Amino acid sequence: MAASEQQAAAMKRRHKAQYVSGQQAKRPRGGGGGGGPRQLELGMQGILITCNMNERKCVGEAYSLLNEYGDLLYGPEKFTNQDDRLSGSEEEEDDVEAALKKEVDQIRTSTEQKLRRFQSVESGANNVVFIRTLGVEPEKLVHHILMDLHTTKKKKTRVILRMLPISGTCKAFMEDMKKYSETFFEPWFKAPNKGTFQIVYKARNNSHMSREEVIKELAGIVGSLNPENKVDLNNPQYTIVVEIIKNVCCLSVVKDYVLFRKYNLQEVVKSNKEELVQQNLLSASQGEKLEEIKLAEEDTKEVKPEDKNQGEEEAKPNESNNQQA
Repeated sequence: MAASEQQAAAMKRRHKAQYVSGQQAKRPRGGGGGGGPRQLELGMQGILITCNMNERKCVGEAYSLLNEYGDLLYGPEKFTNQDDRLSGSEEEEDDVEAALKKEVDQIRTSTEQKLRRFQSVESGANNVVFIRTLGVEPEKLVHHILMDLHTTKKKKTRVILRMLPISGTCKAFMEDMKKYSETFFEPWFKAPNKGTFQIVYKARNNSHMSREEVIKELAGIVGSLNPENKVDLNNPQYTIVVEIIKNVCCLSVVKDYVLFRKYNLQEVVKSNKEELVQQNLLSASQGEKLEEIKLAEEDTKEVKPEDKNQGEEEAKPNESNNQQA
């Protein structure tokens, strides 16, 4: 009987171990560890990052950069790992149902305890990484990073291109966006607050939204909050960023969009000399194109009808003279 009881206990432990193994296998994977959603969802805040093909390296660079500046602004991250507290006593649990329930509770608690300050989630678009943030103001953090890079001109990333803070998300349908924006824009544009603004729009894996309609409707909402808000496409105080991925609309209002080269980490670290060289090359290229266009127009220029008639009339006396001769 003793052997039979030992065998039964061993089978229970194996059954539980298989269950636990299966649960661990189902846990979503992602950089940085931790639980929570693994794809871009409504209600999230975070940072949308574009990169040049290598998304995995982009995530690594993002974690390094965000943790560096996050620690400076908010102090070192503190979190507890509940998994480290798991006891081995469950192996001796005779009641399988109670053991399974206990494991599920521990997994749930562990997930809640391991939510990190920065967590990579699936963005839903190629060459785009989304880093979900908790306990962080995305606009403040990204602006701080870009200001430091702009000042020091120290290049800290290789594959990250643009880094855009996302302070709010809603469904990517016009009515949802209008309703959400009416409240979302208030801190910047509701009277007595006011400012000049522009709207930049980008849609990925979405074909049902109209760029012109979105810009028109959102600009109308800003104007309704305070008629003194004015559009400025050259150097606005605020830039409204609208990034649509599939059926999720990501929104933010940022400052210094022009100064920070559209929040491009590669461009913002270039020296004034490099920028001047680039501008000269661009001007030269544009000049060459204008010259090519001018030459092409001259080559294809048709003779005006009156000039043609005049030429024919001038030719007639010559013909007459030739005949007389």
